[in-house]
Parts: sequence; structure tokens; C-alpha cells
Amino acid sequence: MDLFTEQFKYRKILTVGLVILVWILYLKMFWPETITYRIPGPHPASKLASNSTESPFLLDSLPQALTNLTYLLYWPPTPGVEGDLLASTSPKTSTYYLRGPAQASYTLGDYLEAVLVARDHRGKPKTYGGDLFRAKLLGSELKAGVPGDVQDLENGTYLLSFPLLWAGKAQVQVRLIHSSEAIGVLRRIWTEKHATVNFRGYFRGKQGPQETVICNVDPQSTGTKKAICQYRDAVSGELWFCEKPPTLPCNSLVGHSSGSYLKVTTKHDENLLAWNVTDQVLSQGISPILVRPAATSNTTLALSPQLPCRPGLLSPKPSGFYHGNVWHSLACSSRSFPTADSIVGCLAGRIVHMMGDSTLRQWWEYLRDTVPSLKPLDLHVTYQAGPLMAVDTTRGIVLHWRAHSWPLRTFHTPVASLHSVVRELTGLAGGPHTVVVLGLGAHFTTFPPSIFVRRLAGIRAAVMALLARAPSTLVVIKLANTGYKSVYGSDWLTLQMNRLLRAAFSDLRVAFIDAWEMTSSLALTDKIHPVKLIVSNEVDLLLSFICPT
Repeated sequence: MDLFTEQFKYRKILTVGLVILVWILYLKMFWPETITYRIPGPHPASKLASNSTESPFLLDSLPQALTNLTYLLYWPPTPGVEGDLLASTSPKTSTYYLRGPAQASYTLGDYLEAVLVARDHRGKPKTYGGDLFRAKLLGSELKAGVPGDVQDLENGTYLLSFPLLWAGKAQVQVRLIHSSEAIGVLRRIWTEKHATVNFRGYFRGKQGPQETVICNVDPQSTGTKKAICQYRDAVSGELWFCEKPPTLPCNSLVGHSSGSYLKVTTKHDENLLAWNVTDQVLSQGISPILVRPAATSNTTLALSPQLPCRPGLLSPKPSGFYHGNVWHSLACSSRSFPTADSIVGCLAGRIVHMMGDSTLRQWWEYLRDTVPSLKPLDLHVTYQAGPLMAVDTTRGIVLHWRAHSWPLRTFHTPVASLHSVVRELTGLAGGPHTVVVLGLGAHFTTFPPSIFVRRLAGIRAAVMALLARAPSTLVVIKLANTGYKSVYGSDWLTLQMNRLLRAAFSDLRVAFIDAWEMTSSLALTDKIHPVKLIVSNEVDLLLSFICPT
């Protein structure tokens, strides 16, 4: 019996060994050759980085809405038109009209409603929805504007609704940003392509030789079938991949920059996204209206009693409106800070950390240029990536900005300067004098939504940890603004980024600044970098959260 048991044990060991050997041979033959190294500089990647691009723990910490992308990113489907450009929605033939009979005047605080009928280039009414229309009510003489609500009935008809928030003249404006057919192109590319841009990684050897290769968010997007260098941020777990240089080792990566925009469209795609059918104003369908105050009131603005601006407030739709070129929040009692002294008085004794893209850097630049006592320090870095710092030593103000890490479209910058948002948040003690502002989105529209979700998973966990150890820390989320109109950065893609941002942080005690609405409510041309008028109102709203009273 003992002999039999011993023989069985040896046979079992032999079998297991053979299985392991077979698996080793299989992996050697079929597994993509990936080499993992530390990122050079002060932010090393783990030597033991796995091939997984997401952390189950981080994804588990997300709200349910964010993990269900099918529900969260729903957009009405678009039937194929089989290359028939004339069957797509036309800004010249689509029309809108008042839902009810016209009135001599309207009452402040009421709503104006309209019906929009989408038509193709032949003038035929559409039978399905999915177009991206953007509507607003403008008061040009009063320098006023408010975004309208567009409800897609998914049958070619849209309901438009505008709150009447100021007394005086007002005019409806409707723009076709993208036809439903163009959005079908954007959605296909967004979900099916690994990337629509690439990046360059710069490697330098000890003796001076340099080599440049393609890098990206995943191995496939590097465009190589050769060996790959994989880098993992030791704190955030974020991954980055570069084609292995011809002669230099993976740990000699020292620089990063933008690469190329990839060809991802067909000729028909490009026709659907052409400038003459993109972001076009529809012919005027409604005459200007006159809004009068209610008979029992002399007020000229419809502002309901409001709370001081603080994190955790629900965001109404719309979130606010312009009057006299000043943004009035409908969520809280926003304030104006028109002078350098008023700004300094609010920021005194505070350290502000801004982390994100160049639209957030505009806030740092506005404060630097508006407040003479804020002195920028030359940190000898690539300006587009940062870090940037300005200080007022007399009033104890420190103002930081730095770009988020990969994927970042920027000029040649040292890899050591690319800090993940998670790493920065993890290093903050927080407290009543600490303000954190996060602004992400624009650099993620060139990748599938899962890439942004994974990034948000890590950032959300870091924000939760920061608020747990220092609940008095103010965290502000800047939503992405309008601007881009191409396959690489369309407003439709930005809208999806904002859906993800809200879903990631809406249940946390943070404040939101809706830059999408603030950049789309006046009669101004959309720009990815808004004009000073918009930026100053965005900063005023930020300061309203810092100094609510």
C-alpha cells in the first residue's frame, strides 16, 4: 500500500510538471513579447507590473452607474444610410417652431418651448433621432444667455425648452453640431479603435546615443509587432507602452511628446464631418420674444433663494446663465471677484492645486495675470506640461498647476515631469487651507471610453482617501468645455467625457463647475481655449466655492 501511494505521488508530480512545461512552451510561442521596466526619474514603475490595465479594487469603488457604460453612454442608434450623404441631417432644411401660439410677451420665470424637426438634405423629415443639436436663448442687448434643453424623441423630432431668466428681449438660436450619421462615425471610431493618435518616447543611453519610438496607452496602439516596453506608475497603477528601442534598454526612457494623428476615417466619414455640415446655425424659426417681470414683482432676474456655494450641492439644469456678461449660478449664490484685492482676499492663506489639461491652466494664467502680487516662479520646465507655480508670500498664497500624466499631447517634456493625478493627490495632507481642482477630458477623447473610466477609477479612489483623512479639503471638478469639432476631439465625445466625470464624482462631497454650459451660453465662437470673459467667470465660480460668504 505504501509503495502504491509513493508511485501515485511521483506520477502526480510528473503530470503536473508536464502540464507546467506545456503552458510555458505555449506562452513562449503565443504570448506577445512584453518587457516591463521602471520609468526613469523620481516616479518609478513597478518591476512586477502585470498585463492588466485595471485594478479590480479601483473599479469596485466606482458608483454602479459608471461601471455600466452601456446605460451611461446611451445614444440613440443611427440606421445605416449606405453611403447616401443626402440622407443625413441637414442644417439648411431642419426647422423649429414654437410649441404653442406666439404671445405678445412672456413672464419672467416661465419656460419657452419649441419643436424641432430634423430633415435630410432633400428636405425629407427624419424618422430617427441621434443628432447633436445645441440650443440657447440669447439676450444680445443685455449680454445674456442660457443653454436650452434638447429632448430627443428618437423619431426625428426634438423638444426644446428654455427658462426665461431675465426681463427684456430674447432670441432662440439652434445649431446642428453633428448629424446623427456623423455621430455614428464618431461612436464607431471611439469604441472600435484602440487610439486615434500616438505619441513619441525619447530614449537616451549613457554614452549619448538617442532613439525615438512610438508610445501609447496599449501595446496595439504602438503599431509594432516587436518587443514592447511596459511602464506602470507605482502609485496609480496607470500603464504606458512604448515600442522597444532598437538598441537602448527600456529603462532609458527620458522624454515624451505628442506624435501623430492617425488616419481613421473613410471619404464618406469625412463628408459627414465636413465643416459645411458641422456646427451650423439653423435658419431662424422663432421671432425674438419679450420677457416681462411678473405683475407682483419688480425684479429683472429669476433667481430663486440660494444657498452659499459649497461642495455636495445638486447640479440643476441649466446650472446657470449669463446676464451682463456675468455668470449667475442656479445651484448656489455665486459671487463676483472683479478686482485683484478681492481675489487676494479670498485666496489668502490657501494652497491651490490644479491638475489637468490646458483649459485648467488658463485659470492659473488668469490669476497670475490679474493679481500683480502673485509672482510666478521659473521652475525650468516645459510650460505645456508644468509644473507651474505662483506665490504671494505676503498673503500666504501658493498656486500650482500641472498637467495630468499620460496620455498627454504636449511638446517634448521630461518623463520625470509627468506625475499622475493619483500620485499628486496621495501626497497631499489636505485640510481647510487646501483646494484641489481637477480638469480632465480633452486628452482622452482619442481613446475608447474604458481608458478614461480606468483613469477615473484611480482618481476617484484618491479623492475619497483625501476627503477621508481631511474632510475640510475643497475638491472641485471642472467639466470639459466645448470647442473641438473633429473626429479626434468632437463636442459629442466631450459630452461623453462629462457624463463619465459626473458619474464618477456625483456621490462624493465635491463641487462641479460646468464649463460645458459656461462655454456654450453666449453668442461666442466655440474655442477649446475659451476667451478671457469665459475664463474669468469660471474662476469667479471657483472662488465662490472657496469663499462662499
